[in-house]
Amino acid sequence: LQRMLSMAVEVDRSPTCSSRKIADDMLPFILNIPLRSQREALLNTMESQLLRCRLLELLLQHSCDVPTTSSMSLDKILYFLSHSSVLPQFQDETATWQRWDEMLQYLSLLLLSYQSVKLAFLLAEHLRTSVSDRMDLIAQKVKPRPQDSDDISQLDIQLKMNDFISRMQETLGQPFPPQIQEKLFMLQ
Repeated sequence: LQRMLSMAVEVDRSPTCSSRKIADDMLPFILNIPLRSQREALLNTMESQLLRCRLLELLLQHSCDVPTTSSMSLDKILYFLSHSSVLPQFQDETATWQRWDEMLQYLSLLLLSYQSVKLAFLLAEHLRTSVSDRMDLIAQKVKPRPQDSDDISQLDIQLKMNDFISRMQETLGQPFPPQIQEKLFMLQ
């Protein structure tokens, strides 16, 4: 399945467009997966970083009370940090801290996926360009232009993290379970 999804992203003229279409179609199915371990297995084994990034973006967008229309960037990840909440579909008999833990896991995975796509982008691997056009761009040594919304400050990160921790403290109280503390540290 993962190989087929990766190939489906790559065969289109625009991998970005095909990853969006595939992710839009997959989101309802992911929302209906009953177990966290199954959701994470699907997301962790994705071969296409572009598709995984888009799926996680949609999943976190779904958890926001006020969705954003901005394109994927580090600034958007900070937006998710400030506006995401635990997904109502996944609220079963699991403890509240485990639902927050899952959301932190998705935020971290989104950041890693986005960084992989961004790194490939900056190395002029042109992941967002069709396979047939990549060779020409690489041969011509065309460098992609970075996004302005990826230019965030340490202060922005600290403010958003503090806000996020405050929201979690309201729900979970103190102290956080070790798993949550570890994920917060890794995300920051």
